Amino acid sequence: MNKNNETPQARRERLRQEELKRNPSASMHGGGLQDLIGDLGWRGTGLLFLIIVIAIVIYLAFFN
Repeated sequence: MNKNNETPQARRERLRQEELKRNPSASMHGGGLQDLIGDLGWRGTGLLFLIIVIAIVIYLAFFN
C-alpha cells in the first residue's frame, strides 16, 4: 500500500513495527495502555470502561 493512501491504523502499526526493529529491547516490557486502547478501538474502549464502572458499582453495593 502506498504511504499516502494507508489508513491511520496501518500507519500506526507500520511505525510500531519500525520502532520494534530499531529497539527490540523495548518489547520485553510488554504493551502499555496505548497498545491496549489502540488494539481495542473506540467501541472496545467504551465497553472496557463500562465494565469497569459496573464492577465498581457492584463492589460498592455488596461490600460497603
